[in-house]
Amino acid sequence: MGILDRYILKRYLLTFMVMLLLFIPIGIMAHLAEQIGKIQEREAPLNEVLAYLGNFSIYIGSLLLPIFLFLSVIFFTSKLASNTEIVAMLSSGISFNRFLRPYLIGASIVAFAVLLMGMFVVPSASKGFNEFKFKYLKRGGEERVTTNIYNQLNEHDFIYVSSFDPARQIGYNFTFERFNEDNTLDFKMSAANIRWIEKDSNYRLTTFKKRTMRGDTALIETERRLDTIFDFKIDDLTPVSYVAETKNLLELDEFIADQRKKGASNINAYVLVKYKRWALPLSVFILTIIGVAVASMKRRGGMGLNLAFGIVVAFVFIFFDRIFSTLAEQAGLDPILAVVMPNTFFGILAFYLLQKAKR
Repeated sequence: MGILDRYILKRYLLTFMVMLLLFIPIGIMAHLAEQIGKIQEREAPLNEVLAYLGNFSIYIGSLLLPIFLFLSVIFFTSKLASNTEIVAMLSSGISFNRFLRPYLIGASIVAFAVLLMGMFVVPSASKGFNEFKFKYLKRGGEERVTTNIYNQLNEHDFIYVSSFDPARQIGYNFTFERFNEDNTLDFKMSAANIRWIEKDSNYRLTTFKKRTMRGDTALIETERRLDTIFDFKIDDLTPVSYVAETKNLLELDEFIADQRKKGASNINAYVLVKYKRWALPLSVFILTIIGVAVASMKRRGGMGLNLAFGIVVAFVFIFFDRIFSTLAEQAGLDPILAVVMPNTFFGILAFYLLQKAKR
């Protein structure tokens, strides 16, 4: 690594760190000020509040790292341009591609950190962040589907409940069906409700009825109450909406495969989380190139104009990300397209601006 590489890399990574240390605490304080009323009203313990703020900073910070890096690139490069340092470098025979190299080295470092955090650090923070949010800040909010729940447990077993109360761990109008290898019904269980009895580690079925098929004959069993054991967990009836975000790389692949087998209706939301983790590091490179291309040219308005452009691009980038994510989750758009399309659009923009900057 040459002197130029070390000079630019050191200064703009330092700018990036300063921006993180400046804006993340501001974001935490602003968020706390917004939610302080609910936190006090619901008497959240101080240790849980502190853990929540720590998880919030990791969770939100990891998502915004590319944006922070983008604004850091614009700020630092605009300063170089205003001091005519870039003109001096290029006039000395250094090509624009050579000038761009330390930025790409820095982007590689940040991209690797983003990938590592997204795969193994952020999932734990996401779990704590969301659990606190639904416990104290969005009480009564929908954290999971609770009506008309249908799940395929494996190739032969199917369950259904008309509604599920997560707080009481009880499902209503429960049905369990098992089919034979030839897809004929082996037996069918039904109950007015199914409740998880934690102290006994079993399920309690009320108004139980079981119909077992033996050829053309149906054997009927009934019980007013039956305690029994099933292979599934009560929370498997309907995972919380943010469950995919709490899984690390290996757990997420296994979870998605399991949900596909069960025929989960919201599988796109889980797959989208996986693809976005892989796409976020790519966004780091795209935004870095856009930032260098825009800020390397000295223009009237200087740093202020460049930062204004950067903020607009950041908002548009986030807007595109949310639009396509919503289409994938609610309109059936292929999750990989939801991830690729915003990056493709900004990738084309990065290429255009880079060619313009070289000229």
